Amino acid sequence: MSKKTAIILFNLGGPDSKNAVRPFLMNFFMDKNIIRLPVPFRCLLAWVIAKKRSKREAKDSYDEIGGFSPLLNNTNLQAEALEEMLPENYKVFTCMRYWHPMAAQIVRDVRDWGAEDIILMPLYPQYSTTTTRSSLQSWKKACFEADYTRPSRMICCYPLNEGYITASVDQIKPVYEQARANGHTPRLLFSAHGLPESIIKDGDPYQWQCEQSAAKIAESLDIENLDWQICYQSRVGRQKWLGPSTEQALEKAAHDNVPVLIYPHAFTQEHVETLVELDIEYREVAEKIGVHGYYRAPTVGTHPAFIKGLADMILSSSTHSDIAPDTANCLCPEQFDKCCMREYKDISLS
Repeated sequence: MSKKTAIILFNLGGPDSKNAVRPFLMNFFMDKNIIRLPVPFRCLLAWVIAKKRSKREAKDSYDEIGGFSPLLNNTNLQAEALEEMLPENYKVFTCMRYWHPMAAQIVRDVRDWGAEDIILMPLYPQYSTTTTRSSLQSWKKACFEADYTRPSRMICCYPLNEGYITASVDQIKPVYEQARANGHTPRLLFSAHGLPESIIKDGDPYQWQCEQSAAKIAESLDIENLDWQICYQSRVGRQKWLGPSTEQALEKAAHDNVPVLIYPHAFTQEHVETLVELDIEYREVAEKIGVHGYYRAPTVGTHPAFIKGLADMILSSSTHSDIAPDTANCLCPEQFDKCCMREYKDISLS
């Protein structure tokens, strides 16, 4: 008889009501992977940021889309599509990092279901200490506190996965052709969530993996003389962040007198950073600075190729005991010592 196998889909989470915005932000900024300060200082800074942003920037952003995040619903749609592609002994659970349903609840659900095997599957194609590692730490802590010791293995990253690349190409091409039909040959901007440079310098492979994904998607589009570049959005605070920023990329496009097509290749479902930041805020910036033509390709979402790519990685992971990136060997160059393949067994509880 086949083992009952639980698939844990890791994602960020988002507030499910206006009243949840502030506690969601508090959870987010209390994460030691996000703000790398001792607990007392981190707690104070998280409280200040959450209070400020819940009344201003974040509140305004969520108000644009009804006062809550669509991330959970969109992730659940992906979970349903994935479960349909897996054998009957597999069940998919959505596990959010900063808002419900979070790890403590999902551990109970998985135990009550009677899972005999567990596969951890992040919905982040590119690995970062701020996303996948943080989710893994939270999961480990919840299992420890519940005294739950079922065997588990993890798919840590898949920046070059065939299904993810194919789905990305399919999402971009129709929008690119629409722009061409409107008389525009756009510059393709791969916009990823930014990180402080200090995190990358500390060995996080996220930027390198984002670059690998963008290059592979651009190549797979097979568009002659494709004009493309990477940029980074969602900056918070005064630290030096990865660049160029999405706003800087728009300014360059305006200077070069070229339209833009933005594709958020590090996001796999629609949420506030695509529906508000890209579709509303950056569109307004583009219009203000004179970018003639602003287009945005949708995320991979439930695209069949992407979901099949996830399913294939899950089914092939049975040959691994601990961790299974979507590559035969460790993907990241040696300077990225925070690569999950290198630090997996040493990742402590959050």
